[in-house]
Amino acid sequence: MKAASNLLVPAFVWMRRLSLLIFCCVHSNTAVGAGVAVGTVIENTANITYDLAGTPLALQSNTTTIVVAERINVVTTLQSSQTLVSANDSARALLFAITNTGNGSETFLLAIDSNIAGDDFDPVPSTPSIYFDTDGSGDFNAADQSYTPGVNDPNLGADESVAVLLVNDIPGTVVNGNIGRSRLTATAVTGSDVPGTVFANQGDGGVNAVVGATGGTASAVGEYLVSDVLINVVKAQSVADPFGGTEPVPGATLTYTITIEVASAGTATASVLRDAIPTFSSFVANSITLNGVAISDATDADAGEIDSSSGTQTVVVRLGDLTQSDGVQTVVFQVTID
Repeated sequence: MKAASNLLVPAFVWMRRLSLLIFCCVHSNTAVGAGVAVGTVIENTANITYDLAGTPLALQSNTTTIVVAERINVVTTLQSSQTLVSANDSARALLFAITNTGNGSETFLLAIDSNIAGDDFDPVPSTPSIYFDTDGSGDFNAADQSYTPGVNDPNLGADESVAVLLVNDIPGTVVNGNIGRSRLTATAVTGSDVPGTVFANQGDGGVNAVVGATGGTASAVGEYLVSDVLINVVKAQSVADPFGGTEPVPGATLTYTITIEVASAGTATASVLRDAIPTFSSFVANSITLNGVAISDATDADAGEIDSSSGTQTVVVRLGDLTQSDGVQTVVFQVTID
């Protein structure tokens, strides 16, 4: 019996050391995956099998658990193109999207700033000046709900977005070519600070909230361009992948369609469309059309070409003098994803 005891003691010690080693390895490798929902419990248990004097044994470590904290992240993006305005215009809107890129729900405070250095004039915020695009039209109208700080701050779930309009009046002193800018800022109510800052027990369900890479706040700036002639420019894209679907995979073809229309009195003289080929894509040769008519890639007698003089390929289409009576001008070209 004594001999058997001498055999079991070192085995027991070895098993305890192995158990500790397994615990340390499992604990140190526990990580929170990006996008995992706040409050998720991550568990891990290790197992080891071995032989002891010819007898197969199995040893199980303790189970480690960790509750995923809330990550505070937000992105604000401009959705509207440069907005054409005239002197004394009122209630002209810029469209933005606010997206909660954190992993839990978060409420955001919104703020407008139309006094931005470096532009030609300061738009004048309307009263009120921030609205939700309630009807989804992308334009400001009577159906849109106004925003009041502290009253109807948007509460967004993970990856949820809300469309927001900044509404400004245009001063009477502006002239053609002037640019005025307006900024929308969204800030997490839970808190904003340098990435990694912890707000104890402030996350969903009482877990800790940790400030993410955006610092818990994000801004975007829109522009008003003064012009006596109102031109609407809209760009759309469609995708055709190599397998007959619409997934944007390498080798897929993107078809860009740009429509240009004069929507007021006056003449847009010597109008030219320029559109740089996006990074990570390649232009499809001989794919440019204007109102359904093919345009060659070379600089010749037709209305456009591919211009590489700046080091970046750019689609150039000369539209000439445009008035409202010319109707919609449609330019189409294609690229493939590299």
